[in-house]
Amino acid sequence: MTADLFTVSGITVNDGPDWCAEAAMLREHGGLVCGVDEVGRGPLAGPVVAAAVILDAGRIPVGLNDSKKLTAKKREHLFGLIMDSAIAVSIAEATTEEIDTVNILQASLLAMRRAVDGLKVQSASALVDGNQNPGLNIPTQTLIKGDARSLSIAAASIIAKIFRDRLMKKLGEEHPAYEWAQNAGYGVRAHLAALKLVGVSPYHRRSFAPIRKILNEE
Repeated sequence: MTADLFTVSGITVNDGPDWCAEAAMLREHGGLVCGVDEVGRGPLAGPVVAAAVILDAGRIPVGLNDSKKLTAKKREHLFGLIMDSAIAVSIAEATTEEIDTVNILQASLLAMRRAVDGLKVQSASALVDGNQNPGLNIPTQTLIKGDARSLSIAAASIIAKIFRDRLMKKLGEEHPAYEWAQNAGYGVRAHLAALKLVGVSPYHRRSFAPIRKILNEE
């Protein structure tokens, strides 16, 4: 298998994540390997969400990729396929309060640890997106742009993205002025305008500069 060519159940797919990193971890550590990714470092509101996924090598959904490279419709479709076919899936959060207390990087790593700890089936090793080791109690390899390189990390990126988008939509029903269903808490123009009009909600990250500035002006 090369970096841009892989085969799943006899189907050859080009240009996307593959099973190479998983195969290497399985050879070295045996057992099962999970992919781990997080979403939500940049928004001004809401938790950071991480997912850990153990794929079944014989039932990998075709079309897995970095969630940012997929349409919303494709992400939703793959979310269902992953949930139906994976050996185990775990989703975890770090709250806005935790983000403000320990900073967004440490909160992201905390959510990743929680996601791996929450797996119902034990993983022998982990592949983690990025270059920061979250401090898991199993052998771990970090992969920069891992969601575009590893099928397991790609699956985790999709699960985390869909879960967080749904959560922000639900929170947005409580606070419709911010339009979180459309912007997921990111600092887009409509969100910033609403902040100036109605102020800061309990779900906003007070340690982030735009929110801190508003609070200082009040």
